[in-house]
Amino acid sequence: MLTVPIIQEEKADYMKHDRLTKKLIQEFFEEFIAEFFPNLHPYIDFSDVTFLEQEVYMDYLKGDKREIDVLAEVKLHHEDKILHIHTEAQSTHEADFPERMFLYFSYLYAKHRKPIQPIAVLSYNRKEEVPTQFKIDTPTQEVLQFSYLKLQLKHKNWKEYIESNNPAAAALISQMGYEEHERVQVKLEFLRMITRMKINPAQLEFLYGYFETYLNLSEEEEKQMMEKMEKLPEEEKEVVMQLPNSYFERGKEEGIEKGIEKGIEKGIEKGRKEIAAELLAKDMSTRQVAEITKLAEEDVKKLADK
Repeated sequence: MLTVPIIQEEKADYMKHDRLTKKLIQEFFEEFIAEFFPNLHPYIDFSDVTFLEQEVYMDYLKGDKREIDVLAEVKLHHEDKILHIHTEAQSTHEADFPERMFLYFSYLYAKHRKPIQPIAVLSYNRKEEVPTQFKIDTPTQEVLQFSYLKLQLKHKNWKEYIESNNPAAAALISQMGYEEHERVQVKLEFLRMITRMKINPAQLEFLYGYFETYLNLSEEEEKQMMEKMEKLPEEEKEVVMQLPNSYFERGKEEGIEKGIEKGIEKGIEKGRKEIAAELLAKDMSTRQVAEITKLAEEDVKKLADK
C-alpha cells in the first residue's frame, strides 16, 4: 500500500493555498499522479486508496509546528507492500526547502517504517530550477543523498495540457507559465476542458473555484472571453454557458441594481404626480405646483387638463 502526505504550513499566508491543493489532490489523486508522474502511476493500485488522518511534525530547533495534510495509503500492483507518497504544496520560495523535505521524510519513515516517495508541488514564480536533493557529507564520505520528485508549475507550458481530460491538469493550468496577454485564453481553454469531463456537479464547482482563486479575470477580460466564446461550436458553447461565471454574476447584480433604481424612480414620479393632482384640485396654479413637486410645468398642465 502507498501513503501520500501533503504538508500544510501553519502560517496564515499559506493556509488557503495548502487547503485547496490538499483537496485537489485528495479529490483527483489518481488523475494527479497519472498526469504529472506517469512513471509512478503503473505501480499503484488505485482501487484501494485510504487517506489517513493528519500528522503533525514538530521542528523543535525552529519552534515550528507543521501539518502533513494528505497521507494516502495504497497498495502496489501484485505486491503486498505499502508505499508512502509525501506531497508538499509550496507557494513561496525557501532556501532550505530540500532540507525540510528530508526532515518530513525522516519523521514519516521513523513512524511508519514504509518506503516513501516524496513529491514537491511548487507554485511560486521562479526562473531557476529548484533543487531536488539534500546531501550530508563528511570529509571522508557522502553520508546521505536524499531526492524527491518535483512539479514546478511555473515551468510548465499550459498549452500542452489543454487537450487533456484530466481534472487535476485543468485546475493547475491556472498556476502554470502563461504570459499576461494569455490570461483570457487560459480561462477559455479551462472552461472547454471541464465541459469534456465526466465529473459530478460538486467536483465541477470545486475545479471552477480552484481555478478562479489563481486566475481571476477582470471585468474587461471577462468581456473579451465572452466574445471568444461566441465563436465556439454551438454544442460546446451551450455547455460552457451553463458553467459558473463571474461575468454572468456581475451582470445579474448590475441588472438587479438597475431594476431597483428604476422602481424607485417610478415610485417617486408616481408620488409627485399624485401630490400635484391634489394641489391642482385646490385651485393652485400650475407654476406653483411645478415648483413644489419638482415636476416639469408642462407635465403639470397635462395633469390639469385631465
